Amino acid sequence: MAERSHELPADRVVAALESQPTGLTSEQARRRRAEHGENEIAGGGGRSPVEIGIAQFDSVLIWVLLAAAVLSVWAGNAVDAILIAIIVVANGVFGFVQDYRAERSLESLRELAAPTAAVRRDGEIREIDAIAVVPGDVVVLRGGDVVPADGRLLEATDLEVDEAALTGESAPVSKSPDPVESGTPIAERTSMVYKGTNVTRGKGVAVVAETGMETEVGEIARELAATEETRTPLQDELDELGRNLGFGVLLLSALVAPLLLLRGTDAVQAALTAVSLAVAAVPEGLPAVVTLALALGVRQLSEENALVRRLPAVEALGAVDVVCTDKTGTLTRGEMTVSRLWVNAAAVDLDPREADASVHSDRERLLLHIGALCNDAALEDGGDDPTERALLEVADRRGVDVAELRAENPRTDEVPFSSERKWMGTVHGDVGYVKGAPEVVLSNCERILTARGPKPLTDERRERVETTIREFGDDALRVLAGAYREGPADASDLADELTFVGLAGMIDPPRDEVADAIAETGRAGIDVKMVTGDNVRTARAIAESLGIGTRVLEGREIERMDDETLREQVTSVDVFARTSPEHKVRILQALQDRDNDVAMTGDGVNDAPALKNADVGVAMGIRGTDVARQASDIVLLDDNYATMERAVERGRAIFDNIWKFVAYLLSANVAEVAIVFLASLYGYLILPAVQLLWINLLTDGLPALALGADSQSGDLMERPPRDPDRGIIGRQMLGLIAGMGAVTTVVLLALMYYTLEGAAAVTPYAMTMVFTGFVFLEFAGLYVIRWLRGTPTVSNPWLTAAVAASAALQLAVLYTPLNRYFGTVPLGLADWGLVGVALAAGLPAYVAVAALVGRFDR
Repeated sequence: MAERSHELPADRVVAALESQPTGLTSEQARRRRAEHGENEIAGGGGRSPVEIGIAQFDSVLIWVLLAAAVLSVWAGNAVDAILIAIIVVANGVFGFVQDYRAERSLESLRELAAPTAAVRRDGEIREIDAIAVVPGDVVVLRGGDVVPADGRLLEATDLEVDEAALTGESAPVSKSPDPVESGTPIAERTSMVYKGTNVTRGKGVAVVAETGMETEVGEIARELAATEETRTPLQDELDELGRNLGFGVLLLSALVAPLLLLRGTDAVQAALTAVSLAVAAVPEGLPAVVTLALALGVRQLSEENALVRRLPAVEALGAVDVVCTDKTGTLTRGEMTVSRLWVNAAAVDLDPREADASVHSDRERLLLHIGALCNDAALEDGGDDPTERALLEVADRRGVDVAELRAENPRTDEVPFSSERKWMGTVHGDVGYVKGAPEVVLSNCERILTARGPKPLTDERRERVETTIREFGDDALRVLAGAYREGPADASDLADELTFVGLAGMIDPPRDEVADAIAETGRAGIDVKMVTGDNVRTARAIAESLGIGTRVLEGREIERMDDETLREQVTSVDVFARTSPEHKVRILQALQDRDNDVAMTGDGVNDAPALKNADVGVAMGIRGTDVARQASDIVLLDDNYATMERAVERGRAIFDNIWKFVAYLLSANVAEVAIVFLASLYGYLILPAVQLLWINLLTDGLPALALGADSQSGDLMERPPRDPDRGIIGRQMLGLIAGMGAVTTVVLLALMYYTLEGAAAVTPYAMTMVFTGFVFLEFAGLYVIRWLRGTPTVSNPWLTAAVAASAALQLAVLYTPLNRYFGTVPLGLADWGLVGVALAAGLPAYVAVAALVGRFDR
């Protein structure tokens, strides 16, 4: 029905829906609800707990860990398998809790915005939940309402609907019950109203043609569900690391086990060594630490009005090099403010924050009175037309008592605003006031109010007004004119013989904090581009005032470009004006084709494909539609660009902490593999699987987790974005891993050689010395890695506590009955002196390696 409703007469649509202008009965509504289902968008509830839980184990690293656990059980080491299982489960719980919290927060946001609808049921108007609306229902629409379903208009009185969320059209659309031609695009179907759009003015009555997934919004949601999820750089890199480690584990095990068998080692011992290598190679702490680091970022961002729906998005936002941002409400306040008044030959620039300014002249006072009286808004109501509200607010700021003014000048007649007339008029006793589009109002004027009273509107004076209107437009101001007529008989007399009073220029001003935020992201090497549906002059003026730039490309120019031409031009453009949601997708694709990592903001239904395909999709929490939020990775609860800038900084800090941990973990794992491998060639199993896993739990456990709370480096937002083609393991990290791993291997093999004293087999004492030396060397290496990344040494009390706790746990496995499970023996004072010698040899070597690789690219 919906595809033809706009072109049919209203009575035929009502008949086809088996309804009537007085609406349905309760029984009819009940049957239709059972037949058609709820009026909601499928998938609107987000991911289920089961889906969130399964997602936590969709990682190659997790699979490798589980394989190591199975191998441990096969080799008879159930303790190792249990420890690995505990780590896997703990990581899953971490991720599940954070993702579930994000989904529940979004659900709460959705419930707060759940709309209702006024419908005609059983011959009377009832307020019901919008979810209960059915085809054939007759809904009553008023200014401020959210349209509950797709409907064909039966009545409309000065009805205007903001359809930007669906069509991208920035200006409200005037509606009429008259049918439109077949093939008319959605943005021009004036006889229809659509689910999720907002009534900005007037009133109307519509019969519901489609609900739920059959609406235009539902069709977009269905297409969105088929869109492939975009993965973040860190997800891809960790999976690649897992695959490489998995292959390495298999290769090492395949090499070492036969070598040991050839040297006469029994099969069980060969299997144990293979398991030890697997445990040594797999960074079992990596998923948990990455999850915790991201979770800490999520918590911090939630306190700063950013709701993260997917944990890896925090890191991904820190890696972007282009931000495509909306203008209205994100860069600007999202509200109209009168910033300039003009009466003949006198202009007044206003500060929106100025609350106690005085009126400069009687003409200015009259202009403010016209704006306040010829106005249907109320100061205490936030749901009015933003233009009318701006006129009330400027009058209030300039000392006009609006309530008293209206009480003293009651309205006796009116001409409502319409898009055809482009003006509104009201009569107050013996005087009438008019406000509207300046060119229309001016054309109806015969006089102009000057400092010496009304004077004829000569060609010279008319030209002066027209020049001022153009100047206001060049400054990106929306202009309204005010005029009056004395002694009108009724409102019909307000169409001519008016006296022109002046102009009010309005703008949606930039947020105070945004210019600094854009400058900060610019210093960080991130290119900020404005993508807006507004006109070129407004977009350029706002962009220039915020420091974004002035190179503009219009939507109609994008339509004439092929993809190759757009790719060539997209990086040099600062502002994309008069764009539609379809243009957003093309702009995003062009940037991604140039290997940019792109964060894209949006709030409309049709923004959803761009949000989902962006490297990071950022939806608006206040103005955003539910479909846009569901497609996004991050929701800005205050719709503020400055919040996104903080998220970028947080993302970089998180990545920095993950980098430190990966370098720390892999340098240890390289040393573990090298020691086990080299020792096994001589028939020694110097570090059995249980000791290797304990080392990983101590060094990669609490201390590594504490890295997630590390303070950020001072130059974090002065670094350029990371090259998207360069993985987390770059030249600097590879040099650090190889260098520190080699130092640890050499020092500990020397310690093993010294403590074995020519023994034919590994002794518990030698095992204990190498085991303990490894733990404390790794603690020293951790601080060297933090120093390399510019992290203040004593800035993280959690890390100090974690290292102390881990050291205490190591002592526990030496000096308590736990030592029989780990194959260790208590160490004496001289033994600790020997461990100190190993530290004294290793620490300077670590520092030398870090100083050397610090010259490499990160």
